[in-house]
Amino acid sequence: MAGRAPPWSIRDHNASMNPLPGMPAAAATERLSALGITVFERGWLSSNNILLLGDGDATVIDTGYVTHADLTVELLRQALGDRPLARILNTHLHSDHCGGNAALQMAWPHARTAIPPGLAGAVRVWDNVALTHEPTGQQCPRFTANALLIPGESLFIGGLRWNVLSADGHDPHAVILHQPDHRILISADALWGNGFGVVFPELEGESGFTEVRNTLQLIDSLAPDIVIPGHGAVFAGPAVPEAMHRARTRLMQFESDPKRHRQHALKVLIKFKLLEWQRCHQDTLTDWFLRSSYFLRIVRKDTPAPLDEVLNDLLQDLMRGGALRRDGEFIYNG
Repeated sequence: MAGRAPPWSIRDHNASMNPLPGMPAAAATERLSALGITVFERGWLSSNNILLLGDGDATVIDTGYVTHADLTVELLRQALGDRPLARILNTHLHSDHCGGNAALQMAWPHARTAIPPGLAGAVRVWDNVALTHEPTGQQCPRFTANALLIPGESLFIGGLRWNVLSADGHDPHAVILHQPDHRILISADALWGNGFGVVFPELEGESGFTEVRNTLQLIDSLAPDIVIPGHGAVFAGPAVPEAMHRARTRLMQFESDPKRHRQHALKVLIKFKLLEWQRCHQDTLTDWFLRSSYFLRIVRKDTPAPLDEVLNDLLQDLMRGGALRRDGEFIYNG
């Protein structure tokens, strides 16, 4: 944990220490701290965790990836002290946002867990395919949910009213949370400081770019002053319209060249696995990639080339960008 991080942005050892240009950090720190909001800014393998205290029950929003679950529990224990965790909320059910649910439910067995309604049935029977964990080659221990985050409804958390809003695009079942009085947005993967998450419906031949555009328009209409993203640093003030501009520019690039988005998605999924493993033999990574029918379907939209050749090209791109490095037959997270 980095000692120079402000109290609302406690970073773990994988996180970037570079704030966004123009972010009024002192003002954002003061406002969030005064409202009892703590953001644990995590590395990109795990989503950020948002702890809301205030005058009400302690609530955490999103729980990170399973391999970081012990650290997530420890960070929350330190922040809560003797106070129990009452609620666990998930903006969506990708493994990097709900992979710590099981560990938190074990640590605080009386905590209630609320999820968006779209995949509630898949959680109930634990359908790893519908939840996308198996197709993407990711892990998520089974957890239970006993409440729903329904778009259009409001929650009272930490003495504040938060509006639950649908955020289609990155995930068709995702939600974001908006606090209108203080103009705070918990944007999950709908808006980051440098863009937004992979548009997974587009990878499966469904509409997604239009939904991303609609979600960005929704965020624009909310005019948030502070944005707590699913990954990366909190940003505020003039950094918000700058982030919106970057997101719209990226969306236009993907819309004009869907192949570019598919290549980006494959590299993101490979990088995610390297973040999990940190180090692996080339054959291990190749076997993991070749066994995925999900990756095969994405690749075949653009090329009939053998999958191992496609993987090598993707790895070369990642290496040129500094996202990984090689040492003989071993590949390391960059």
